[in-house]
Amino acid sequence: MLPLKKYLSLIVLLFVLSCQSETDEQDDTAKGTVTNVSPLTTYLQRVAMVKTVQDNVIDGSSYCTIKLPYTVTVNNEKIAVNTTADYQKVVDNINASTYDDDVVKIDFPVTMVYYNYIEKFIPDQSDFDSLIDYWNLYPDLLSKINGLNINYPLTINVYNSASQIASSQSIISDQSFFNFIKNLNDSQYISLKYPISIVDYNGQTKSISNNLEFENAIKYAIDYCPENNIVSLDFTETITKGTWIIPYFFDGSEKTMSYSAYSFVFNNDQSVVATKGAISQTGQWQSNMTNGVRELQLNFSTDLLSKLNSNWKLFEFNNSQIRLRDVSNSTHYLYFEKK
Repeated sequence: MLPLKKYLSLIVLLFVLSCQSETDEQDDTAKGTVTNVSPLTTYLQRVAMVKTVQDNVIDGSSYCTIKLPYTVTVNNEKIAVNTTADYQKVVDNINASTYDDDVVKIDFPVTMVYYNYIEKFIPDQSDFDSLIDYWNLYPDLLSKINGLNINYPLTINVYNSASQIASSQSIISDQSFFNFIKNLNDSQYISLKYPISIVDYNGQTKSISNNLEFENAIKYAIDYCPENNIVSLDFTETITKGTWIIPYFFDGSEKTMSYSAYSFVFNNDQSVVATKGAISQTGQWQSNMTNGVRELQLNFSTDLLSKLNSNWKLFEFNNSQIRLRDVSNSTHYLYFEKK
């Protein structure tokens, strides 16, 4: 069986074997080759999710959408929703007067499409209400990243380290891309074939030439596309509530397991307490805005925890997840998740 470094070389160099040093390996991993748990892979899957926010005025959920076509009744007017453009008819009816009830009544049965392309037949209002109640139980589920559209087709090179089989796959749609990522296993290494064309939320077509550019384009969409900023949260208030663990840490290579037994509590006095079993260690944290970017600085003195010391840039967060990265030299990632 070939050593792991040659698996990565196969992907990065389009499956042509070459000799690399361990340092070269890690650079190639950061620049070109990703796995099913790499940050870029998980972000791309969310880009490829079903767009579910555009009909929120009708179904009230960002995790599912009603499959077209169907009809609704608003203020005694029946509206046929045959295309996505018809959502505006519902909005216009609601905004037409301040003296009506603006209740949107869906004409059942309908079919709901979840963010992950699963479909469910909904026969009546009761089943619909139960479904929405279910999704409301998961307010912090990381949802679709709106405001970035991929121009297909795109090509992905794949190497399976278990079977030692190399292949190439053409992706023709968001759904096929979502399912491709969903079905990746731990032994598969993938490399996107660049350039890749995207359209941002301003309707501008851009050419992406590497993984970091793709990640930066996703970050831009998260920050500036209004459909991704439905709920406004205060970062300091969020991080100082509850206990956090580290579900992912990448520093040249993935090192999550070294921190899996730790829990972290961020206090308002800028101290952060890391606890493993019966042993606690105290460090310092500080957060500020620099050039419009939220930063989190960590400072621990012990050997292992000091590996977390960095001026981290916030990628995204909600009440239960905080995702950070540092691109000062090579790209490093640190995720916190509410325990």
